[in-house]
Amino acid sequence: MVERDKITAVKVEQEGIFNLKEVYNFFYTWLSDYEYFIEEKEYKEKVKGEEGKDIEIEWNAFRKITDYFKYVLKIKWVIRGVIPVSKGLSKGKLTINIMGFLERDYENKWESSSMSKFMRSIYDRYIIKQRIEDYEDRVAEEVDEAVAQLKAFLVLEGKREA
Repeated sequence: MVERDKITAVKVEQEGIFNLKEVYNFFYTWLSDYEYFIEEKEYKEKVKGEEGKDIEIEWNAFRKITDYFKYVLKIKWVIRGVIPVSKGLSKGKLTINIMGFLERDYENKWESSSMSKFMRSIYDRYIIKQRIEDYEDRVAEEVDEAVAQLKAFLVLEGKREA
C-alpha cells in the first residue's frame, strides 16, 4: 500500500480585485516548471445572482523523485463572491489551500507479500530514515516557495491593475 505522509498545509488568501485567469495560469506554469504533473480533479461554479459566483477548483499535482518517492501537492482553490469589474478583472475573495505530501512506494513494489511489507518497514525506519526526512524537508520547502511565489504574484498583479 502506498505510504502517504502529510508534511505541511498552507493557505494563501487575497480579497479584492484580481485576474483569476492570470493567477491560474501563473500557478499552473510555476508547478509545470518544477516538473509537476497537474491533474484538475474538479471545477465547480455556482452563480449566486447579485452576490456574484463561487468557484471551487481542485488540483492534484505530483512529481516523481525516485522509483520509491513522489511529492504530492493537493491544491484547493475557493473563490467566493466573484463579480466582474472590468476586462479580465474580478472582485472577490480568493483562497488557495496547498497540502504537501511525501509518498513512498507509490508503485506498490513492496506489496507482494507480508514479508516484503515487513522488509519495507525495516527499510523505511532504519536504512533510509535520513533520506525520508530530507525529502520531507524538501516537500515543505517547495510548498513554502509556491506560497511565496503566489503571494508575490498577487501583490504585483494588484499593483499592476491598480
